[in-house]
Amino acid sequence: MAIDYIIDFSCTPKQQFGTQDILERLKGEKRAHKIIELFRESGDDRPPSEMGFEFTRSTPEGQEETQVMVVQALLDAADQLRPYAVHCQNCPANRIGMPFGCIGHIQYPITKRAENWILDRLPVPDEPLVWLLLKQVVQEFKYDGQLVEPLREQPGIYFEASEAPARRLGELNLNANQIFEMLFVRRPVILPRQAALLLLFFGAIERDLEADTITNLDPAPADALQRFPFIIKPDEHDDRSISDLKAFLHALYIAWTLNVHLLIDA
Repeated sequence: MAIDYIIDFSCTPKQQFGTQDILERLKGEKRAHKIIELFRESGDDRPPSEMGFEFTRSTPEGQEETQVMVVQALLDAADQLRPYAVHCQNCPANRIGMPFGCIGHIQYPITKRAENWILDRLPVPDEPLVWLLLKQVVQEFKYDGQLVEPLREQPGIYFEASEAPARRLGELNLNANQIFEMLFVRRPVILPRQAALLLLFFGAIERDLEADTITNLDPAPADALQRFPFIIKPDEHDDRSISDLKAFLHALYIAWTLNVHLLIDA
């Protein structure tokens, strides 16, 4: 299980298949390879065309349906994307320089260390403009974390920690449930103007800015890559969840610079 995100930059593959279809085909391919690995580890040498498994998913109506999936069918569906991978070359939304590099994932469970890392990036009262913006957003949209709290009742599935880490930022108290609600739960789409605020809140771009500069971050200026570089760097000591969150913030940054949406499938 994972939080999936997609930089919604229009391209030939998306026009041909649709964004959600591409995501499902790529997820199916990963699932197929995992099933093959499990079969091989148990000494089963059947070809993928003879491998099947049950897959349960929720329908738009909130019901659960179980389907029998054939591994080869998942591989064949993903193979239909291959001729379109050429369009990913030199695409400005291709964050990682690989086919369909506009798509990324944050794997569950999210570590406690990563939750503390994202909390530590929040502004403090000594950064008054961005801190006040954060306070306003939390209060206006009532981010109380209640939509995320039930996920912690399943230890080790979604979060490593059973209790949400928290921070006191002056008179503003925030916990990780509120942060994940703000980032992933309330909306399936992050708009460019929302992306600009989130990049400031989590220190992905320089936030020691004048008020008029902050106001003019939406839309992103044509020279955004030069004026507001992405300042979060990978670190050899990062755990998987921290690396995933850094990648997500970078995708958010790319979407903002392109003035396109970032789609969220949590």
